[in-house]
Amino acid sequence: MGEVSDFEIRPATASDVPDLLRLVRALAEYEKEPGAATATPAQFEAALFPQEGDPTAYALVGVRDSVVVGMALWFRSFSTWTGEAGIWLEDLFVQPDQRGGGIGQALLARLAELCTDNGWTRLEWAVLDWNTPSIEFYRARGARPLDDWTTFRLDGDALSRLAGP
Repeated sequence: MGEVSDFEIRPATASDVPDLLRLVRALAEYEKEPGAATATPAQFEAALFPQEGDPTAYALVGVRDSVVVGMALWFRSFSTWTGEAGIWLEDLFVQPDQRGGGIGQALLARLAELCTDNGWTRLEWAVLDWNTPSIEFYRARGARPLDDWTTFRLDGDALSRLAGP
């Protein structure tokens, strides 16, 4: 018989938005950028649960004792090399007091299951270089770093300048 867990992994609902934002802010704090998490409930609702059209992003939540204690926020990606879709995991976060109980593993496994069920070929994400606990967590699950790649970002004034008048 399989092991019975004391938590549930499920797709997020609109009523989970406050908890998702709480966890995103906790992640920003952990990543030493607490002021950078400025998303609003309305923005999350529009992205995850739009009135019309497809969502921009998706979320899974880990729930223990009726409380959302973990999340995985993701969106579909596409590889021009393989011609196949995949998942870009934007954020995976489990409250520190809930770590080690299988919620992070279950969230990542559910994303892998979504990939395999849909014929998507990749599950990718970025991790801060100094975040050794997360790097070890991902490596222990078979993930490999793409050391030959550097992530670039344009935002703020640089984005506006490049876009031009």
